[in-house]
Amino acid sequence: MTLALNEAREALEAGEVPVGAVVADREGRVVASAHNRPITLKDPTAHAEILALREAGTKLGNYRLSGAILVVTIEPCAMCMGAAVHARVGTLAYGAPDPKGGAAGSVYKIGSNGLLNHTMEIVSGILEQECRFLIQDFFRKKR
Repeated sequence: MTLALNEAREALEAGEVPVGAVVADREGRVVASAHNRPITLKDPTAHAEILALREAGTKLGNYRLSGAILVVTIEPCAMCMGAAVHARVGTLAYGAPDPKGGAAGSVYKIGSNGLLNHTMEIVSGILEQECRFLIQDFFRKKR
């Protein structure tokens, strides 16, 4: 999560919403990392999770990331959870929940919905206070 927080800080410096993501393989080796870049790339899909999953797929030579661990500072949205399901991520670990748009349990339960073709282990609350403070401070300063 420390690496994901570092990515989130990079997003903050770039004027993006401070969210960071890291993908690790089954053994815990970091394969990819990214931060939010939709403003910079002028791309509504350029969330940290999507960019990290794309990079991991490219590096591993497969769009299926079976058993991979996706670590994110904030609970992923529906788009990002959908991508994680399609990538066959094994575990999602996130810091702070998103009570307005979180799709890993707060609003939707995409990663654990038994009706989908894949489910994943979901672990929440990793360095939650640091993750929550970073994003709340960002929005506090924006307003």
